[in-house]
Amino acid sequence: MTGGSRGLGRAVALGYAAAGARVVVASRKADACESVADEIRVVGGEALAVATHVGRSDDIDALVAATVQWSGGIDIVVNNAANPLGGSLAEITPLAFEKAYGVNVLGPLLLCQAALEHLTRSDHASIINVITVGAFRGGEHLGLYCSSKAALWNLTGIMAKEWAPRQIRVNAIAPGPFDTDMMTLTLDVPEFRSAIVAAAAQHRIAGPTEIVGAALLLASDAGSYMTGSVITVDGGTMA
Repeated sequence: MTGGSRGLGRAVALGYAAAGARVVVASRKADACESVADEIRVVGGEALAVATHVGRSDDIDALVAATVQWSGGIDIVVNNAANPLGGSLAEITPLAFEKAYGVNVLGPLLLCQAALEHLTRSDHASIINVITVGAFRGGEHLGLYCSSKAALWNLTGIMAKEWAPRQIRVNAIAPGPFDTDMMTLTLDVPEFRSAIVAAAAQHRIAGPTEIVGAALLLASDAGSYMTGSVITVDGGTMA
């Protein structure tokens, strides 16, 4: 899984390992990946750490090759890595656009392409794209992030249709407010934290492990009749 070294990615990696999966932890920093892999190994799980920048196609190819060499195949792909670049639309540069869409849209597509033949050979193939509730109603100063995740949401449905004949399920998870490193700068501002809490029906911000149930459902045979779906895990924010 990409973006697996911290936040929601780390929580899902540990959750999958606890359920018996052999987990490949991928993110840009090798030491951070290895740290999560070590957490899994300490409790008896199996894990491989692979430093990967999903904005680089050669890194993606290397990730797939390393995974197949280590495990013999691929059953589940989780596209969790994200570039949360913010800023006013009036100030967005072509380079910023390229970086955000490269990681949030092109990277997941290229990873799925690279893994496609291996997934086709799996009896339990599942792709999970992690988007955001901001994909449904974008937030101010988050135009690149929200619009790129909306694009990934759209691609999820297209992947589901095109790859259903290969028996590959493709779904998305749309997290709401979670207490992760990605949201630290926002949550550290009292008025922003208060507004986020007030917007959620449960009036709280989730911990990272609260994403694991949805991730397990979509990866397992418990979700065998789910494809092209989006599970919103947001404490009622969209409600």
